[in-house]
Amino acid sequence: MQIPYKKSKAGITIEVKVQPRSSKKGIEGVAGDVLKVKLTAPPAGGAANEQLIEVLSEVLGVKKTSIRIIKGLTSRSKVVEIAGVDRLRELK
Repeated sequence: MQIPYKKSKAGITIEVKVQPRSSKKGIEGVAGDVLKVKLTAPPAGGAANEQLIEVLSEVLGVKKTSIRIIKGLTSRSKVVEIAGVDRLRELK
């Protein structure tokens, strides 16, 4: 699966749609230009945002500190920036 991304000054950005309080966590797939991610954490207190960064870090093989949510902190639709990366490898 190829994840759609755009280049930014710091690295790349990815549009993400999250589904909090799911029965399992992980990448669900791609719909158009949006990466769909399921999370087990609730949206309250930023737990879902933290888990999103954790999931993306594991799947993409980058450090958690290089991932930050730049838009949509309180929304299910988010824009995530990954610093120091110029392209993404294809996921299985």
